[in-house]
Amino acid sequence: MIKVAMTGVYVDDVARAHAFYTDVLGFETRTRMDLGNGTLFVTVGAPQGAQPDLQLLLEPGQGPIAESYRRALYQAGIPCIVFSVDDLPAEHRRLAGLGVRFPHGPRRQGPVLAAVLDDTCGNLVQLVQPDA
Repeated sequence: MIKVAMTGVYVDDVARAHAFYTDVLGFETRTRMDLGNGTLFVTVGAPQGAQPDLQLLLEPGQGPIAESYRRALYQAGIPCIVFSVDDLPAEHRRLAGLGVRFPHGPRRQGPVLAAVLDDTCGNLVQLVQPDA
């Protein structure tokens, strides 16, 4: 059986992204290594071991391919990744209270309630609450 072990998100500042994804979004640090020359290798994951075998790599987004990709997605309003939540209205209130900017708040999109936030590191992120 093949499973997703790790996926990446290009960010413009790994240290700032690490703080946002842990302190604001609530992920836990799985790996944080200083590779030298100001390069960090950082992975985060769902808290309390909810998905212990799945990690999100916060990848340096410098370079012509990554920068063009991130910029194009952002300018088109396309989220780079989707996270699920149990109670989107409550999560939206919590994050907005922490100063997170939402280009669009919770609204129905087919079978899910969805919102899009700015991760402060060059990306849009979608939060979804599937129908019960």
